[in-house]
Amino acid sequence: MYQTLRTSLLSSARCWDATNERSYQDLFDRLDTNKDGKVDVAELRAGLKAMGIFRHGAAQKIVSSGDQNNDGFLDFNEFTKYLKEHEKKLLLTFKSLDRNNDGRIDASEIQQSLAELGMDVSKEDALKILQSMDIDGTMMVDWNEWREHFLLYPAHNLEEIIRYWKHSSVLDIGDSLAIPDEFTDEEKSSGIWWKQLAAGAMAGAVSRTGTAPLDRLKVFMQVHSSKTNQINLIGGFRQMIVEGGLSSLWRGNGINVLKIAPETAIKFMAYEQYKKLLSSEGKKIETHKRFIAGSMAGATAQTAIYPMEVLKTRLTLRKTGQYAGMFDCAKKILRKEGVIAFYKGYIPNLLGIIPYAGIDLAVYETLKNTWLSYYAKDSANPGILVLLGCGTISSTCGQLASYPLALVRTRMQAQASLDASDQPSMSSLLRTIVAKDGFFGLYRGILPNFMKVIPAVSISYVVYEYMKTGLGISK
Repeated sequence: MYQTLRTSLLSSARCWDATNERSYQDLFDRLDTNKDGKVDVAELRAGLKAMGIFRHGAAQKIVSSGDQNNDGFLDFNEFTKYLKEHEKKLLLTFKSLDRNNDGRIDASEIQQSLAELGMDVSKEDALKILQSMDIDGTMMVDWNEWREHFLLYPAHNLEEIIRYWKHSSVLDIGDSLAIPDEFTDEEKSSGIWWKQLAAGAMAGAVSRTGTAPLDRLKVFMQVHSSKTNQINLIGGFRQMIVEGGLSSLWRGNGINVLKIAPETAIKFMAYEQYKKLLSSEGKKIETHKRFIAGSMAGATAQTAIYPMEVLKTRLTLRKTGQYAGMFDCAKKILRKEGVIAFYKGYIPNLLGIIPYAGIDLAVYETLKNTWLSYYAKDSANPGILVLLGCGTISSTCGQLASYPLALVRTRMQAQASLDASDQPSMSSLLRTIVAKDGFFGLYRGILPNFMKVIPAVSISYVVYEYMKTGLGISK
């Protein structure tokens, strides 16, 4: 019965260009039951119910998305603009599913698309998905059927079937504290999730090793460079090579690679637990709560592995023969400075998580959605080059915001061997740096840090894809 009602309501609104605004007017008039020229949540909810759309909160989300003047209603212009934008997203998703470009989606195409996303569905389940959208009984879905099924669903509900817009944050570039990637129930039950994490950890290890000289130069400049001791790229590399040879460029990289696995595992496990605490049973977690959960998970992981961060800084800055290795370094720090030395710089490190993760995520989503709005033609998948570009720019913006805190953290880690009376606090160190070197002194070493972003992301992606193939999670 509801299919008939839906078809009668939607059949006249098949196209969204300017010449067919009358069709939108008809749909709007039917939803506007009190004829006041506006559609509120109650009216939209009643209309959705009449069409058999019972998604909890759908009406509120549609109104919130389209309500440009924040008056709690949708007038005709707002309603039309929302539908146009929504249909554009629906068409991109439809074309992404239509693998053979015949204008129809069949069960095998649904199976293939979901399999590539790590979601294995049976033929029977694929047919059930088709049946829920099929109006003419052909067991194939054309654009009009797809459109009529999803036109008055909020766009994000499509992610249950299609997750092309997913940002893979398992691609580690050393400084990333972004929100962890999420896994579906199918991925969790099949074990694919741990393979993806393993692939991400290996990608991060190779990426960090490949860019370790730039990372060491960054730390070297953060600690030793000043107005009176200017260190440039070539001069910094020359100093390190003269002091310890070519292999010294990789000092500290061993522990930097070793901490990837525990940090990744703790972050993802903590993220799952924080999501459960912040969301209601059976309800989807909102974006702001997901961000809070991600930041808290990052803080938890950093707290657990922070002693390794201190060891990495000390090993990176060590002189030839100063430490016999990682365990010797840890033993000497513990004996001379005590346990507290392993948490020097912890507060600025923790504070840096919020601006980095927030700006990185916000810039990434903005860039990706802007590209999709202006340039996407045949697919809702932006492609790896676009995602890498968005990720590189968003990571750069996040680092710009959090870099002064990262510099203070590194200085505090390096100066932990000083007497307690000589050890500066975070605020006094910030004041000292600005007083001696000016505002830009807070950005010492940022050039090699930026230089490593593109090669780090590129290496990480290539290794990640090869690892996924090797582990059997992609074709």
